Amino acid sequence: MNKQHIILSTINFVKEQLSNAEGGHDWFHIERVWKNAKLIAASEENADLFIIELGALLHDIADSKFHDGDDTIGPQVARKFLEEQNLSEDTILHVENIIKYISFKGGHQEQKFKSKELDIIQDADRLDALGAIGIARTFNYGGFKNRTIHNPDIKPDLNMTVEQYKKSTAPTLNHFYEKLLLLKDRMNTSTGKQLAQERHDYMEGFLNQFYAEWNGEA
Repeated sequence: MNKQHIILSTINFVKEQLSNAEGGHDWFHIERVWKNAKLIAASEENADLFIIELGALLHDIADSKFHDGDDTIGPQVARKFLEEQNLSEDTILHVENIIKYISFKGGHQEQKFKSKELDIIQDADRLDALGAIGIARTFNYGGFKNRTIHNPDIKPDLNMTVEQYKKSTAPTLNHFYEKLLLLKDRMNTSTGKQLAQERHDYMEGFLNQFYAEWNGEA
């Protein structure tokens, strides 16, 4: 098995599948997560880099946000592709589970599958929701969904169920409190935690400036 050839085939497959994707969930998002995952993996022991690369590249192959909330499509698409690469069932199942369990979905449900590789990719994906990139992606998606930027009368809801989180149409700024500012405390790896703290601090600075401008104080 030529692993590098399979990685290159996966890259080409993902680029084709996401050629018309929303700007925050396109190939460039995948590429950033892939790079972040390799960066984090370099500091982690006994992690399978091949699984990490496949999982990072395929983690958003069919994001449920763009498929009427259906969480099953992504794993199915990934499985079909990986079977065509003649990979072992253990590898396919591991990547499939990474795709199933990587995402933040709100609510307080327990993650049913755990692995070091998932921990690393999950951190890499969460990093892309933080910092300058995270801010850009958040407002890009808010514009894509035609959401209000900010409405002081609509407060963030930190107690949504998974289904309520999926269906939320709240102002874009609420997303910072309902997800983004929570992520630094949900990181799995030491490298992920360090990078997340830096990006978290940047977002807090942005929010302070945002409110100052909104309130006519700056």
